[in-house]
Amino acid sequence: MSITPKLNRFDLSMIVISLVIGMGIFATPGEVAISSSNPFLYFGAWFFGGAVSLCGALTFAEIGARYPTTGGFYKVFSHCFHPAFAFMINWILVISNAASVAAVALIGAEYINPVIMPPSLQNDMGIKIITITSVLILYVINFLGIKMSARTQNVLTIFKISMILVLCTAVFKSKATLEVYKTIGQISDNNYNLSAFGISLVAVFFTYGGYQQTINFGGDIINAKVNIPKAIFRGMATVICLYLLINFAYYSVLGIKGLQHKTALAATLAGAIFGAVGYKIISLLMFVSVLAFINVNIMANPRVYYAMAEDGILPRRFKHVNQQTQVQEFGLSFFVAAVLIILFFVSSFQKMLSYVMFFDTIGLSTAAVTIFILRKKTRHLNKTGIYTIKWYPLVPIIFIATYWFVTVSIFIENPLAALICLCAFVTGLVIYFITKRSQKPISTT
Repeated sequence: MSITPKLNRFDLSMIVISLVIGMGIFATPGEVAISSSNPFLYFGAWFFGGAVSLCGALTFAEIGARYPTTGGFYKVFSHCFHPAFAFMINWILVISNAASVAAVALIGAEYINPVIMPPSLQNDMGIKIITITSVLILYVINFLGIKMSARTQNVLTIFKISMILVLCTAVFKSKATLEVYKTIGQISDNNYNLSAFGISLVAVFFTYGGYQQTINFGGDIINAKVNIPKAIFRGMATVICLYLLINFAYYSVLGIKGLQHKTALAATLAGAIFGAVGYKIISLLMFVSVLAFINVNIMANPRVYYAMAEDGILPRRFKHVNQQTQVQEFGLSFFVAAVLIILFFVSSFQKMLSYVMFFDTIGLSTAAVTIFILRKKTRHLNKTGIYTIKWYPLVPIIFIATYWFVTVSIFIENPLAALICLCAFVTGLVIYFITKRSQKPISTT
């Protein structure tokens, strides 16, 4: 049973935006401000991070165009390197993505809990109820079909973009907000060095990340070789513009010093602009942002399971697709069950995500290397109208080199976390060979 393409270019563009815009932009600017304690370095990190991320997005656009397949982020490693290496990079997604979704869902519930729950449930129990209910509702929507989940994603994403724009443009209408902090023009000479810039990029690239999962939908996209690159470019261009706008709004209201000492940045910004009603507005924004993030991950992650099942690494049940709805019913249920189970044990969003960027920098930079191999393996596609990167190979080299620089920065800053992550990769390699050895050969009679 195969997957039939049902998603158009607009659907994929909305998926790209939701994969990237999660909770990061509402928290990480404070981390960037701490590492880059002057406005030139701060905005330089966001501009540079956006440019490098666009290089990465264009690289993955050509990868997706040259090798459009379901579970593409796994398949491209298997096709260009070896299934063992593909599993080593991707196996952690089975757990870490579910954990990330659970943690983000909790944060969204914390924002919306005081707004919609009675006083008796404005506690951990109320937060759990909201979180589990939200995940289950999105599970039902996704179970109804890939097109239904895509429509839901479109609505959530458009609403999220609108709310961000309202938050950004409101700062220009409120003169009082400029008086909240008097530190806008203060420039500190501290941390003005390459090391600090590298550390600031960790938070920046975490906030810009997620677009690479788009290639997991290669089998779901109508005319994938044309629509994947165009959707990735349009989605990332929208994200970069939104990020620069909201960072300008943060800076205009809070200044660098205010950014360094505030955690709930978006809530602080909304409160400064709208007063008491600002909290409710930003709570709604946060919750919708979380719903979009959960929904797109419920859509994307089972496609990776599908690819692994095709290679015989996961049981064949993960490959089963309902031909009418195009839903991997078992794979979808497995992922949602993992999210719900983790919800009962997750304790800290920050601790859970402290290792994510090390996995991402290695995974994304290595995946980008496959463009050089795919160019050789798919020469027959040249001059057929397929998307190709302009200024090749400079664009992928910029992306790969920058991500390796960030990887080294993480290793220097937190060697223990880097060592644990490297051990996790090696563990995946061991699991692969144990799994393959335990499989019975398929009879040809």
